[in-house]
Amino acid sequence: MKESLKSSLPGIPVLLALLAGVAIGAWLAIAGGLHAGSVPNLISGLVLASVSAFCMAGLYMVEPNQSAVLSLFGKYVGTVKENGLRWNNPFYAKKKVSQRVRNFESGKLKVNELDGSPIEIASVIVWQVVDASEAVYNVDDYESFVHIQAESALRAMATSYPYDQHEDGQLALRSHASEVGEHLKQELQERLADAGIAVLDARISHLAYAPEIAQAMLQRQQANAIIAARTRIVAGAVGMVEMALAELQKNGVVQLDEERKAQMVSNLLVVLCGERSTQPIVNTGSLY
Repeated sequence: MKESLKSSLPGIPVLLALLAGVAIGAWLAIAGGLHAGSVPNLISGLVLASVSAFCMAGLYMVEPNQSAVLSLFGKYVGTVKENGLRWNNPFYAKKKVSQRVRNFESGKLKVNELDGSPIEIASVIVWQVVDASEAVYNVDDYESFVHIQAESALRAMATSYPYDQHEDGQLALRSHASEVGEHLKQELQERLADAGIAVLDARISHLAYAPEIAQAMLQRQQANAIIAARTRIVAGAVGMVEMALAELQKNGVVQLDEERKAQMVSNLLVVLCGERSTQPIVNTGSLY
């Protein structure tokens, strides 16, 4: 089913002509009824008034960003997109379809992400009807179709990514919102193409671990953060120790054997890596 445009007549001139026809038909019917022997005028007046009144059923209104899908006895005739009061064959059935941009926010869905952890996820979909005939005839209810397919696509997309990034270059739901949203948009567009609907944007609006594992996952995130911080501290401390030993040896300030170097390294690492400030002990005696 592909959309084809259908021409229509401007409604205001047609309405005026039909009102004139009703008025003339009524005048002829009244005149024929008042004068004996004027049966033809009576009949012609009734016919003219009846036909003019029946033709008024062909008038309909098309608002901006709206289309009227016309059918004749179940057969698709065409789509009218001209705005204002329009007129077509009164036997045509008219189905109006809004082509305005619309938002749909899914409810919070509970799904398992790529690693198997249960999460809560929701999305906002921006969509628009671009082919009114497909929206009317290819699906029963295109609005309900969008809602169901949006939730289905969101479930399928959520199972393709982990919640958090575990490796460099890995896409994750929490850290790559743009890439995940683009994937969701493409997934949804494939599902809605047959319904004449274009997906303009798709974004995750809510993302969290399920309540039953939220506390455990928070502890894991905190542990990962602590490990990362400690790793940087240790790496920096080792570099500072290497620099201190190299400078002492270069300038000949003091000569240390291997045992004293190891003791110095140990003391410096304790000072640099400790969470609390250290209290120095001053040796006022011999060097050792």
